[in-house]
Amino acid sequence: MNSGIVDNQLNLALDVPESVRERTLDLDVGFQPETNTWELIVKYSGSLDRIRQELNIGVVELSGGYAIITIPENLIDILTGYEEIIFIEKPKRLFYEVNEGRLASCINPVQQAPYSLFGEGVLIAVIDSGIDYSHPDFRNDDGTTRIAALWDQTIPGSPPQGFRIGTLYTREQINEALQLPMPQRLDVVPSTDLSGHGTHVAGIAAGNGRASSGLYRGVASSSELLIVKLGESVGSSFPRTTQLMEALEFAVQYAISVGKPLAVNISFGNNYGSHSGRSILESFIDDISNMGRTGIVIGTGNEGAEGNHAQGILQMGSVEIVDFTISNFEFSLNLQIWKNYYDHFDITIVAPNGVRVGPIPSILGTQQFQVAQTEILLYYGKPTPYNAQQEIYIEFIPTNRYINSGVWRIELVPRQIVVGNYDMWLPTGGVKSPATRFLLSSEYTTLTIPSTAFRAISVGAYNAFTGSYAPFSGRGFTRDQGIKPDIVAPGVNINSCAPGGGYSRRSGTSMAAPFVTGSAALLMEWGIIQGNDPYMYGEKLKAYLIDGARPLRIETVYPNRTLGYGALCLENTFRNMSL
Repeated sequence: MNSGIVDNQLNLALDVPESVRERTLDLDVGFQPETNTWELIVKYSGSLDRIRQELNIGVVELSGGYAIITIPENLIDILTGYEEIIFIEKPKRLFYEVNEGRLASCINPVQQAPYSLFGEGVLIAVIDSGIDYSHPDFRNDDGTTRIAALWDQTIPGSPPQGFRIGTLYTREQINEALQLPMPQRLDVVPSTDLSGHGTHVAGIAAGNGRASSGLYRGVASSSELLIVKLGESVGSSFPRTTQLMEALEFAVQYAISVGKPLAVNISFGNNYGSHSGRSILESFIDDISNMGRTGIVIGTGNEGAEGNHAQGILQMGSVEIVDFTISNFEFSLNLQIWKNYYDHFDITIVAPNGVRVGPIPSILGTQQFQVAQTEILLYYGKPTPYNAQQEIYIEFIPTNRYINSGVWRIELVPRQIVVGNYDMWLPTGGVKSPATRFLLSSEYTTLTIPSTAFRAISVGAYNAFTGSYAPFSGRGFTRDQGIKPDIVAPGVNINSCAPGGGYSRRSGTSMAAPFVTGSAALLMEWGIIQGNDPYMYGEKLKAYLIDGARPLRIETVYPNRTLGYGALCLENTFRNMSL
């Protein structure tokens, strides 16, 4: 398929048989083989009623002209012909971006007189792996829950109104479950957090410290929690971007319905895209940030030291060589090349055995090659209505069991160069061996998507014990030099809630983001709930957090690629507001 309103990965997926897709890392994400249907993201104008009726497809409409559709594969080409459809994007997998922090972030002073802010009246949405709802830190002094609602997308049954997956558990149901011992309480609310990631994140943002007599209290300890456990009841163990979009829609609409300001925490991301904030997911985040009284906080990911990014600038008369190693026992791998559409160069792929494939013609669409035990799919994409940049997508698939290991090479030979900058990304570390990486990698522009969304508050991590940046933290800037991260927060050895009622230490930008989410809730309490500033949300919220950011001694120029505008310091934010 070669449609200009369909994203490149979906075009390629529809060009190859299902037997090939299922051997790749990402081409089958969103496909349901039992029903031969795809779950897709669409941007549309007007109404979807005609399409829904004529094609008889499943539709979940989101705000701002976005929707999640479920459609038979043989109808996708027909769908592209409807004038209501602006663009179609395939879902992508999301990966986790896996007290001292409160002190380092200057939060303690604003929880004393005259401010005494603890997030009262503000809703914090944690979109993650779920929560241990019985943990004492998520319960009031009388034992009742602090969770307003819990949508577990992985348990089929009774989804929220307007959605088609999962089960929504109310405050009343959670309180009913809490009156029962284990395991009987799981008969009422069977939602759990197996990884503990969501529980840890929620504890940093809003835990009240009851299990530690207040020692490990989170930032906004009086806020209500809105929990969404991402995923599905069958299939992939990784959640998808479609499920994240539905979670955001649910959270914002819920907050509007109860009349409360909302701080959203997202600690998921992936590497697929131009890293310039121009995917449909990021466009949706930008649009929904303008709804209600909302602030969306996203961790920048843990790709800083993973070796999954390479970049350079092409010059006429010079061949650019990019080497990367593929570890033993890799089932499949993909690689993206992003460039300016008006820059033109030839590509040659050199296998570990020295066999050369190329120069590969710059033909829009899918091309297939085979080297030893590895099949190579290459797709030259077009610019899209959302992105003027061009993607060249390369998929490595084994013809037997594993793709050929060793050092592979990509040669770029310029033919016409206007600007010349290019970027390459491998998948995030969660789906491949750490030894599979670029030999000369760049630690910059390693932000995961969707932290590159323009209106998101993008948060990197630093080590509050040493005052240095965390090597794993995703760094900026975006591919088109947009300033990200916006801010950094403590993300190394953070102690927070663990399933079972105790605490554990974890590191990652997943741990840094909720410090900022909780701080956003405190600002919203001061501004909206206490009446000091009824417009304390969205970009204004981001501006105040940035204004209070403090420098770390490791950098002298701000903003910069590593720390953005600096480290979270809520006391500075309030001090500057009084000037």
